[in-house]
Order: sequence, then C-alpha cells, then structure tokens
Amino acid sequence: MEIFHATEIQGNTVFLDAEESAHCVRVLRHRTGDEITVVDGNGTMARCRLTDDSPKGATAEILEKVEGWGGHPYSLTMAVCPTKNNDRYEWFVEKATEVGVDVIVPVIGERSERKVFKTDRSRKIALSAMKQSLKAKLPRIEEPVSVKEFISFEAKPASPSLSLPPSGPVRVNGRDEGLAGLARPEDKLRLICYCFEGEKERISIEDALKGLPVGAEVTIMIGPEGDFSPEEARLAVENGFIPVHLGPSRLRTETAAVTAATAVYLHFV
Repeated sequence: MEIFHATEIQGNTVFLDAEESAHCVRVLRHRTGDEITVVDGNGTMARCRLTDDSPKGATAEILEKVEGWGGHPYSLTMAVCPTKNNDRYEWFVEKATEVGVDVIVPVIGERSERKVFKTDRSRKIALSAMKQSLKAKLPRIEEPVSVKEFISFEAKPASPSLSLPPSGPVRVNGRDEGLAGLARPEDKLRLICYCFEGEKERISIEDALKGLPVGAEVTIMIGPEGDFSPEEARLAVENGFIPVHLGPSRLRTETAAVTAATAVYLHFV
C-alpha cells in the first residue's frame, strides 16, 4: 500500500510537496485520475483522486476520510538520551514509530557521551516509518533538552501513593505488590529505567502498567550508555517518576527504549 504525506490541505484539496509529488508521479508513475492514499501526520487518512500530476506540486481531491487511522489507545512520550553512535538512536526512532509513540525527546544527561543532537534526520526517519507501518500520526520529535530540564517540565507534586517504600515492597491483600496494586491519582504515568543498585525498590514495567486505562498518558525516561547520574535519578523520583526494570538482561540504550515502548504497546493489544 503506497502512502503519501501532506501537510497542506485546503477544504477538499490535498497539496503534495515537491518531494512527495516527485515520488508519486516520477517514481510510481501515478497520473491524473488515479486513486492515492494520503495521511496528514495528525491521525487522518484520506482516500484521494489525483487531480494534477505535476511532479513539482501534485494535487488530489479527497474522496473519503478515516480519523485515527493506524492509531493506538494511549499517549506515549519517550525521553531517551542520544547514543554515542547516532545510527543506534535512529534505529530506536524508526522502531518506536512502527510500534506506536507520540513524542520523542532527546534528553542530554550528565553522563551522556553525545552532547549535541540534530533532529532533522530523525524526523525524516520517523516520517518514513509512519508510512511504512500504515499509520496516519507522525511522532513529534522535540529539540534536545537536559535531563533535569525535562524532569522539571514533567514535574508534579509527589503523591504518597506513588512514593517508593523505604523498607521493601508494599503489601496489598497480604501479597507483595510493589507499586502495582496502588491507585494512581491520575492517568498520567511517569517511569524511569535506572538500576539504583539497591537504593530504591524497583518493579517490572509490566507491573507498573497493570490497570492502566485506555487513553492514559505514559512518559518513560531511558538513560545514556553510562546511565543517569544519581542526582538525576533522585530528582526524577522526587518528581513522581517510578523506578522500573526491563528484566534481568543488561540492555543498550536503544534496545531498552524499544523494549519499553513495546511493553506499552503490548499492554493495550
């Protein structure tokens, strides 16, 4: 199935930019009267008929619209530190887009080996992955911010029900539940993947997601190759982030990020 992306739509007319027009007309050889599928990057798919086959600026008439095409029943923000090898981060962007993610934030930590990150290429990769995976919503890729800036942006008053117990797992109905059995004050769930090395009680991401309702907002932080600094991890927990683990294996940054995104996706399947 061929998918084209258009950001300019006026009434019932879709305008393809020069790159999409050239691909549609020169590469795929579509001509006036052909039906094509266009997505707007905001969740809408349109079945269209080509009305102008100019390779520099093709236009099409909308025949039918489908809202929420290829969407997912949650909102996921992935705050992931850029990897030293940028190809690995681009792999994460591609795979997370295929699975389902709404916002990707490159966060620069105190231990990050890569301190500069350019978003243009990642945005192009996300666009390609969106079309390849038959989705109509394009993830928003933010400009880089520091880990502490991101935590401050996400900050909320710490709730006693989300505080980590200082003396072992919480017991609910006579069973050790970690934090999984406790009611949340709101649907937004903030998670941080960090080892903590015995300093804090961690739960599995599967347990953290238990009971999460359709439409919930989830934010997950993944650190750099050297992990978050203790100060960054402490600040995150103080501001409502729940420490989670992704299993016993030691994962690379990009693998951990894709694993976390997939866990959220599979929770709602």
